[in-house]
Amino acid sequence: MPSTRDIRRRIKSVKNTAQITKAMQMVAASKMRKAQMAAIAGRPYATLMNAVLAQVTTNAGDFTHPLLEARELKKRALIVISSDKGLAGALNGNLLREAVKFDKNTTVYITAGRKASQFVARTKRQLAAEFTYKDAPLFSEARAISKFAQDLFSKGEVDQVDILFTNFISTLNQKPEVRQLMPIVEIKGVTAGIHGEVNHEALEPGSTEYIFEPGAPAVLGALIPHYLNFQVFQILLEAKASEHSARMVAMKNATDNAKQLIKDLTLEYNKLRQANITKELLEITSAAMAMG
Repeated sequence: MPSTRDIRRRIKSVKNTAQITKAMQMVAASKMRKAQMAAIAGRPYATLMNAVLAQVTTNAGDFTHPLLEARELKKRALIVISSDKGLAGALNGNLLREAVKFDKNTTVYITAGRKASQFVARTKRQLAAEFTYKDAPLFSEARAISKFAQDLFSKGEVDQVDILFTNFISTLNQKPEVRQLMPIVEIKGVTAGIHGEVNHEALEPGSTEYIFEPGAPAVLGALIPHYLNFQVFQILLEAKASEHSARMVAMKNATDNAKQLIKDLTLEYNKLRQANITKELLEITSAAMAMG
């Protein structure tokens, strides 16, 4: 049975842990708000860009582009967007559980985030490239990832490029999702899930007819790579919002559990202390009665 000293030491240790998890919860909450605002800020641009692309596609005629070419699927590239750190609950576990479903013999991996890189090395899968991105993702980081994937597809080294990431649905709900990047089969909105509103519908061109200079095919050829770059950038923002949200919830749960454990240990300490006091009183009383 533990002594009162042992229980006091454990209470002190749990209190120190609770202070750490509480601090991590506050930091994650602050970062989550910034990541969420960054994702929302990209929505107007994404909406306008996709509307222009939908209109250009309508007027492009028999336009062909290497990134639109559909081929028989023999080799696939999978971009996995994970976090660099743990302590985020089941976030990375759920994400990598989806990554395991892809055939390791026909899939090459492009990773962004240390956890994804460790997963590929641990499971002995083929790693094509490894990228990093900051807490506040930069467009240049997304462009580097997208450009590498576009080169693989354009050179015929892979027949399809998918991206796996954690979509931010709400503070308590983050869902792993796989999207096809290449070949582009239809222009879709990328501002999905930041407040639980997931839009997967193809964008329809408006009723207004536009004249493009140079022609619609030239404009579309220039916009398609940028469209993919922005897709990846928006996904990085979604992934970061998911990471900070999951970490905030995990640290809040850890703090609550630590507080409950402190209450239980304090109750146990008081019971043991009371039992010791009662035992001492009985010994004193017994001694006094024995002495007459």
